[in-house]
Amino acid sequence: MDMYTELKVDLHQKLIERINLSALETMTREQVGRDIGEIVQEMLKEINHALNLTERRQLVEDILDELLGLGPLEPLLKDPTISDIMVNSASVVFVERRGRIEEVATRFADDRHLMRIIGKIVSNVGRRVDESSPMVDARLPDGSRINAIIPPLAIDGPALSIRKFSKTPIDLDKLVGYGSMTADAATVLRGVVSSRRNVLISGGTGSGKTTMLNALSASIDGHERIVTIEDSAELQLQQRHVLRLETRPANIEGRGEVNQRDLVKNALRMRPDRIILGEIRSGEAFDMLQAMNTGHDGSMTTVHANTPRDALSRVEQMIGMSGIDISPK
Repeated sequence: MDMYTELKVDLHQKLIERINLSALETMTREQVGRDIGEIVQEMLKEINHALNLTERRQLVEDILDELLGLGPLEPLLKDPTISDIMVNSASVVFVERRGRIEEVATRFADDRHLMRIIGKIVSNVGRRVDESSPMVDARLPDGSRINAIIPPLAIDGPALSIRKFSKTPIDLDKLVGYGSMTADAATVLRGVVSSRRNVLISGGTGSGKTTMLNALSASIDGHERIVTIEDSAELQLQQRHVLRLETRPANIEGRGEVNQRDLVKNALRMRPDRIILGEIRSGEAFDMLQAMNTGHDGSMTTVHANTPRDALSRVEQMIGMSGIDISPK
């Protein structure tokens, strides 16, 4: 750990002991910054450590990120050019910036520091990560998708992956503007949505399945009732008549799990015009197909597969996971 990081960690710990953390919730970042700046200046005098104005301002910003945000991750989360953040360990961090993977200088003080940030993320959405539950999916308040895994499963220490949530709603016109599809293709897809055809989007990891699902859903008539179902909510539907559902993992006693299949079955009782399932992975494929064929035309979902033919094979396999025998007699 370098001297600056040691100083930041030391001051952060002393600040926690000196300030009323609950009072921070009612204050703006600017108000907290002013108060923290004064306390930091006093503490630097106490330990006889001189910093110039620029260094002191940076130190206060870093401490604010620790107190109010996600520490070293904050600058990466605020950078609009970054779409993915990959923390391989406390000292190895990569990002995807404009489609290219690159290593960045971001560092955590140690594994405990990284674990504290992970704990802060998952506790905010009522989830946990510990030795008995060493993998977790969660999301940030802005919708960014999080996956964390810790030792003993992660050999080199805690690891964290963040798929940032785009703040700009996507539609077919934007995909045409980006050069991702032709105007004619967009016209055909709008017709698919308006004529209430069921849609299965397939593709590999990072191929844009969710982006396409968001773009297609933007063409749904605003008067239709839509129910979305996801493991970690990341869809960005702009219509008002939308109900969003999210799965829940089992608690520490192994009880209380609510999976996608449970939510699809429940959604059928909620008078939806369309059901949008973020991704089919298991037996919920059967229930989704049932919904598509029993009055919920125009429903949509995605599947992880490299080709359309593979997608159909995957759906068949997943239906088998539901325990329903669809083999010809």
